[in-house]
Amino acid sequence: MQINKYAILCVDDERNVLRSLKRLFFDTEYKIVTAESGEEGLKKLEEREIQVIISDYRMPGMNGVSFLSKVKDLYPGTIRIVLSGYADVASIVDAINEGHIYKFIAKPWNDQDLISTVQRAIEHFKLQKENSLLIEKLQETNIELKELSENLEKKVDERTRDLENKNRALEVAHKILNYLPVGVVGIDSDEMIVYINRHINHYIDMNALSLGESYKSVFKDKVLETISKSLEEKTLSHMVLENNEVSLICLPLPDKAGIIVTFGLLNPDKYEELFDEIQ
Repeated sequence: MQINKYAILCVDDERNVLRSLKRLFFDTEYKIVTAESGEEGLKKLEEREIQVIISDYRMPGMNGVSFLSKVKDLYPGTIRIVLSGYADVASIVDAINEGHIYKFIAKPWNDQDLISTVQRAIEHFKLQKENSLLIEKLQETNIELKELSENLEKKVDERTRDLENKNRALEVAHKILNYLPVGVVGIDSDEMIVYINRHINHYIDMNALSLGESYKSVFKDKVLETISKSLEEKTLSHMVLENNEVSLICLPLPDKAGIIVTFGLLNPDKYEELFDEIQ
């Protein structure tokens, strides 16, 4: 069974012309629809999708230019062809300007020329359709890209603000740690010393401490043992140093990130002396 993918509307007030056109395209893949006036042609266009229109120029009532001008406004995607037995230059100009005509063919026509013209018109229609789909797809893609760009900008802004807030918090935290009257040492999961506050020198010889070194090369005896236990077992460890004036506390960090080691005075009165030194 032949499937008619494309339809051609033939409009002419002369029935013998319509019969000739139907015979001409009888053996083709095109579906031929006929109308004897411009008004009837508009009704046919309402009933089904038409790809190509072949219209007579001179018809009673609505002439070909008026008909095709309306078609251009209502169905701009159709390919419009005019047939006329009158070699009137003004008529041709009107038809082209008002109806946006694809081709102007004189009567009587050459059958092969008309078939070839219709074939080219169908190809033109297909290219227009593909182009419209591509433009539509491009517009959709542009909208999607715009939305993605806006979302990315928003996320970048949020991330930037988040990082700025965290950096400010980190800066404040460092200042706080530096002003605390306790010694603080940060040790990561690779056993490296990654942080030292400035008051650690009140508890340990600063010459023995260096960022990037293993804590095992700095701490000795019970202190080393306590730190190692906390780091390996991920548990809170503490001890009092031999002079009974300083306590050592090892606090494991979440996600096995390492530990914080603090040295603090046991005698609260001693902190006043330390504050005086700090200030």
